[in-house]
Amino acid sequence: MDLATRYMGLTLRNPLLASASPLSNTLDGVKRLADAGVAAIVLYSLFEEQVRQEAERNARLVDAGADSFAESLSYFPAGAQLETEPPRYLNLIERAAGAVQIPVIASLNGATPGGWTSYARAMQDAGAAAIELNIYSLPGDPHTSGRDVEQRHLDILQRVKDTVSVPVAVKLGPHFSSTGEIALRLDRAGADALVLFNRFLQPDVDPEQLTVVPAVDLSRPAEARLARTWISLLRHQVRASLAATTGVEEPADVVKYLLAGADVVMSASALLRHGPQYATVLLDGLTAWMRRKGYASVGELRGLLAVPADSDQAAYERAGYVRALRAANASLGPW
Repeated sequence: MDLATRYMGLTLRNPLLASASPLSNTLDGVKRLADAGVAAIVLYSLFEEQVRQEAERNARLVDAGADSFAESLSYFPAGAQLETEPPRYLNLIERAAGAVQIPVIASLNGATPGGWTSYARAMQDAGAAAIELNIYSLPGDPHTSGRDVEQRHLDILQRVKDTVSVPVAVKLGPHFSSTGEIALRLDRAGADALVLFNRFLQPDVDPEQLTVVPAVDLSRPAEARLARTWISLLRHQVRASLAATTGVEEPADVVKYLLAGADVVMSASALLRHGPQYATVLLDGLTAWMRRKGYASVGELRGLLAVPADSDQAAYERAGYVRALRAANASLGPW
């Protein structure tokens, strides 16, 4: 059974990737994921704000010691800046790339133009096989236009592409007014892959304590439908590779994404729920399905259910919507 896959120019042993999660926070976690069979690993995201906060904290500690007495400087390591997050992250990239025989992909969430480019270059130099741009930015200012939000994505991509030579993926959120158009614009701007979709972690409200509380929920299979829809629509419209993420729980979810047209399928929630070894279950299930259906390679089934290239996409989707409503009405019966 041939599971070999190409993703933004990288040759992979299969289409299952481990997306960014706490599992890739350590070298041991990276090794466990690789041993379980994933074809590539996206490391946890490096956030520029976190980097700046650590640098500022270290600077305050140094200043405090200098104001006390010279000997107090010995309490703080020489070259304290080296203890901040970027070196730790870059060290993980370097060690992981040397420890596993699969591509290690860095994930970056910058906040300033200089942050995006300088960290991206450092990640490449540390051995990252590719860089995933985790553009996690919700426009809370109601005066920010949709076009400004889209342009920010394009500007970030172009800056990073001008800085590095490794492939660059863009992880998109699902809340654009025209997802198809921003995908096409990013594709034309040189994105090597589009990752659909980013899940924005939205806070909740505690009505007893009268506080806003963080809420981190793992994804469920029902959430995959939106990403599958857009992957199906974009399969024959973009040059960039398409990565599916969100809602992968069973082998059937991997199969569905591939049939819709995904080049690779990423999982985090299922691996967090069941452990890194669960990647073997997903891959074995994919292989068993292919054998049962008579497919010898992943390439034979990829995109079989994608929207045809020459179809009227809007009409195609509307027809599917109407069919779904009729089927729902028929199954529910009269009220």
